[in-house]
Amino acid sequence: MDWHAQLRYLAPNHAVLAVDLRGHGDNPASADECSIENYAADVAGTLTRSDLGAAVLVGHSMGCRVVLEAARRSWEKLRGVVLIDSSQLAASDPAEAEREARNRIDAVGFAAFSKAFFEGMFVSTSPETIKRDILRRAASFPAVVGQALFPRMVAWDAQHMDAALRALEGRRVPLLVIQSSYLNPNRTRVSIAPGGDTPWLQNVRRCVPSARIEIVPGVGHFPQLEAPEHVNRLIASFVADPFGCG
Repeated sequence: MDWHAQLRYLAPNHAVLAVDLRGHGDNPASADECSIENYAADVAGTLTRSDLGAAVLVGHSMGCRVVLEAARRSWEKLRGVVLIDSSQLAASDPAEAEREARNRIDAVGFAAFSKAFFEGMFVSTSPETIKRDILRRAASFPAVVGQALFPRMVAWDAQHMDAALRALEGRRVPLLVIQSSYLNPNRTRVSIAPGGDTPWLQNVRRCVPSARIEIVPGVGHFPQLEAPEHVNRLIASFVADPFGCG
């Protein structure tokens, strides 16, 4: 469970839900069902069915796409959105981006692709226990789902990412971006230093000028696991005051 520290921290004062997306955790699904759009529809449906009041959606990595798409569908139910260590894997021509992603997987097979992809999410300071657990779970992820889902996610980035970000600004949905790492020009993951910048963060500022951006330095792609206290404080502060007026 990637969110256990946040659930424990927030649950005493807030209603908190952790969603198993289709094909993840205890929610099996066919490859055809697994897409950013279907995941977002499930999250939006959960908001509709739950008596939560105004909610804050929190997503990490691929989950950032899910909550951005869900926000486009259910923005009136939201108090805010939190994106943790997101990225944009493609920015133009979604069909070509999807083909290229499929070709990358087909060239080596999904098992090898997934192993390299997840191994590249850590930095030298990442705890080995966290790394081993993530890699173990990644290795058990159904290949038929992963080889369909990853190209669809890349295509979503190319087709919808900018519009989904701009929709938050247009509808005045507060956004908090918690960023810890990025892929440098050599495609190596590095931690972001305090005050650092990346192409992804620059795009966030272009699309959502009102966004609050916080850097969690010295960790890899899983700051909610590698620096849980820091992430917990940032989320709790945002939940208490999404517009940053307090």
